[in-house]
Amino acid sequence: MNVYQFSVEKQDGSQLSLDSFNGKVLLIVNTATGCGFTPQYKGLQELYLRYHGEGFEILDFPCNQFKNQAPGNAEEINNFCSLNYQTTFPRFQKINVNGTEAAPLYTWLKEVKGGFLSKDIKWNFTKFLLDKEGYVMKRYSPQTSPQDIEKDIQKLLK
Repeated sequence: MNVYQFSVEKQDGSQLSLDSFNGKVLLIVNTATGCGFTPQYKGLQELYLRYHGEGFEILDFPCNQFKNQAPGNAEEINNFCSLNYQTTFPRFQKINVNGTEAAPLYTWLKEVKGGFLSKDIKWNFTKFLLDKEGYVMKRYSPQTSPQDIEKDIQKLLK
């Protein structure tokens, strides 16, 4: 199984098959606007601008499960990210990443690449890097900066 079997909810409530990203290197990130790691949006946008033309995509999934650090609706989150970090990569509906209400995509990501001590997502800005065939290659902790992932992205784009 790969990521292309999943559909996700766009911000307007419609469904998008992740098969539309077939052949691209993906970085899937659960994000929050009020988190200590929120400044990583800047580094994520830099990566996106640098590699998007080579077949790289960042998929942003806001998540309010960690101390309510992603308050607001889609418009408020988009405005925050646009004004503060000029983000242009795709952002989807707010989701849960843990528990019985976890998005199926995240249930699968955690099953394929468990974390340290448990499979659960520990905090916002956990990142999953997927190759062009839609397979999860690596999971990165929230503390891993976008710049620290750049070499892995470069390898997968070759």
